[in-house]
Amino acid sequence: MARPLPLLALGAALLAGCSLDPGYERPGAPVPAQWPQGAAYGAPQSGESTADSIGWESFFLDPGLRRLVGLALENNRDLRVAALNVEAAEAQYRVERGDLFPYLGASGAADYLGTPVTGSDGRTRSVTSRSFSLGAGFTAWEIDLFGRIRSLSRAALEAAFAQAETRRATQISLVAQVADAYLALLASRELLALTRQTLESQEASYRLTQATAAGGTTTALALRQAQTSVEAARANLALYTRQVAQAENALALLLGQPVPADLPASTTLASPLVTADLPAGLSSTVLLRRPDVLAAEYRLLSANANIGAARAAFFPTVSITASGGTAGTALSRLFQAGSGSWAFSPQISVPIFTGGINEATLDYTKLQKRVEIANYEKAIQTAFREVADALAARGTYGSQVEAQRRLAEAYADSYRLAELRFRSGVDSYLTVLDSQRSLYGAQQALITLRQEQLSSLVTLYKVLGGGWQPVAPAPRS
Repeated sequence: MARPLPLLALGAALLAGCSLDPGYERPGAPVPAQWPQGAAYGAPQSGESTADSIGWESFFLDPGLRRLVGLALENNRDLRVAALNVEAAEAQYRVERGDLFPYLGASGAADYLGTPVTGSDGRTRSVTSRSFSLGAGFTAWEIDLFGRIRSLSRAALEAAFAQAETRRATQISLVAQVADAYLALLASRELLALTRQTLESQEASYRLTQATAAGGTTTALALRQAQTSVEAARANLALYTRQVAQAENALALLLGQPVPADLPASTTLASPLVTADLPAGLSSTVLLRRPDVLAAEYRLLSANANIGAARAAFFPTVSITASGGTAGTALSRLFQAGSGSWAFSPQISVPIFTGGINEATLDYTKLQKRVEIANYEKAIQTAFREVADALAARGTYGSQVEAQRRLAEAYADSYRLAELRFRSGVDSYLTVLDSQRSLYGAQQALITLRQEQLSSLVTLYKVLGGGWQPVAPAPRS
C-alpha cells in the first residue's frame, strides 16, 4: 500500500460538523534538533535525499540480496498479517461510520387469522380473515447533534491510519531482517570455509609433530598442544556447519519459502552488498516521518477523538423512528387509495443521573490521551537513540575493521616467520602452534566484524525509515 487507506481518506469529509473533540496540537519532539557529534560519529553526511527516500533496490547492491527481499515481500506471513490488520481496521471504521446513517429496511407480511363466529342460527363457524402489508422505514436513528458518532468514527479512522503505518513499519523491519539473515549466512559460510582450511593445516602440523615425536625431537607437550588445536578446529567445524544450516532456516522463514538454490556462490562479505554512503540528514526531524512514530501520533489522534465522544455523552440524544407503507385485506388492495399508513416517532433522551459513569468515562479518555502522548514521545526518543547508535556504529566500524585486518595480516606474517624459524631449528614447534591459533582467531574476528559493519549500515537504513519503497519516488515537478 504505497498510499494507505485511500478510501478512508474520503470518509474524513463525513466527520466535519459539530465536534466536542479537544483541539489537537502535536507534542514537541523531546530530543535534540541535531544528531550527536563527536569522535564516535565522524563527519555528518547529508545529501539531496535522506535514507527514507532511497528505495531498497537502490540501497542493496547485490542482485541476490535484492531477489531475496522481493521474495520476502511476496511471501512473508508476518507481512500478510499486518496487511490483513489494516483491512480489519478499515472494516471497523466502516462499522463506526455506518452509525451516521439510518438503518433503512423494508418488510412485507401476510397474516391469516381464523376465529370462531356464531351466526344468527346459533351455529358456530370458523371464519378466516386475511391482511397484507408492505412497509419501509428506520428505527431509532440517532441524529448526531453533538458529534458523538462522528468522534467515534474519527477515532476508528485514526486507528486505521495507525494500523497502516504499522504495516509500513513491519515491511521496513522485514527488509532489514532479510538483509541481516543473508549477512549472517554469508559470515557463517566464510567461517566454515576458514575452519576447513585451518583444520587441514593443523592436521598437517599434527602429523608432522607426531613424526618428530616418534623421532625423539619433539616433546609430548608439543604433541598434545598440536592435538588440542586440531580438536578445537574440529569442534568449530561442527559449530559453523550447524550455524550455516540454522542461518538458512532463519532466512527461509523470512522468505516464506526455501532459500533459492541458485544464489551466486561467489558472493562474500567483501562483495558490494549495500550502499555505504547513506545520508542521514542534518536534522532529527526526519524521525517524524518514521512509520512507528506516525503510528504513535495516529493513536494519539484517536485518543483525542474519544474524548469528544465522551463529552458528547453529557448532552441530550435525539433519535427518530419512522416508517411508511400500505396495508389491505387482499393483495390487490395494497395500492388502492386510502391504503397507505405511516408512523413518525422522534425521541429525546436527556442524561440526568448516570451514577458517575459519564464522568468516569471522560476521565478515562483523558488519561488515555496522556498515555498516548507519553507513547508518542517515547517513540521519538527510541528512534533518536536507534539512529544515534547506528551513526556511532558507522563512524567507528570502518577503523575497527581496518585495524583487525592489519592484525590478521600481522599474525599471518608471524605464523610464516615462526614456521621458518622452526624449520631452521631456531624455535620450538610450540611457537608455530601458538602463532597458528592466534592467526585463526584474528581471521575469525575479522569475518565477524565485517558482518557487523554491514549489518550496522542496514540498521542505519532501517532506523532512518528506509525500506518501504522499492525505488526512489519521482521528484516533484
